[in-house]
Amino acid sequence: MAPDRFAPSVLNVAAVVKNYGARRVLDGVSFTVGPGERVALTGPSGSGKTTLLNCLGGVDRPDAGSISVRGTPVHTLDSVALARLRRTEIGTIFQFFHLLPTLTAAENIELPLQLINVPAPERAERVARALDRVGLIPRAAALPGQLSGGEQQRVAIARALVHRPGLILADEPTGNLDSANGANILALLRELSDETGTALVLVTHSEDAASICHRRINLRDGRIVSGG
Repeated sequence: MAPDRFAPSVLNVAAVVKNYGARRVLDGVSFTVGPGERVALTGPSGSGKTTLLNCLGGVDRPDAGSISVRGTPVHTLDSVALARLRRTEIGTIFQFFHLLPTLTAAENIELPLQLINVPAPERAERVARALDRVGLIPRAAALPGQLSGGEQQRVAIARALVHRPGLILADEPTGNLDSANGANILALLRELSDETGTALVLVTHSEDAASICHRRINLRDGRIVSGG
């Protein structure tokens, strides 16, 4: 499904600057991402990709410029409002999965719904549907330590999407997987993004991962050099 070029942007980044001490890590970064659009952030190590992703998710705050998700200015929110925005509008997928080791696959997926007080019957229905969509119903009761890397990443994807966010932020989601599992995860991300209309911003060094995206934004020395 092609993104709707005329729909309001899910993500708007305008003239973002981030410094660490005397070093400028992001220098005037601007771009938008529409509903259902997949954008790869590429560039050499140290180009600012992960710092930019952290700013998009509110982990870091820019020193100048603005970032908004579905019209809400991320960079101005206090900690309570930022937590609320993350719980409702942003899903995150990490290279090393970041599943809670004492919770089952189903419980890890359910956690975002508990945090926004979704009623128990609806939680159960949405978790079951998510497990089915990522092909893990037989593994619902397994702990992360009992799952393969590919299975853990599928749980992480289901967890990132179960609360129906407008934006998914993914940091090298196939970086800890072999090529076969990585290809499966990329196919799943592409399919789910198409199905749900969720925007995806993907930090990657992988040509295969970048190829599932509609466009690429290439960073070098904290600046966009192509694709912005």
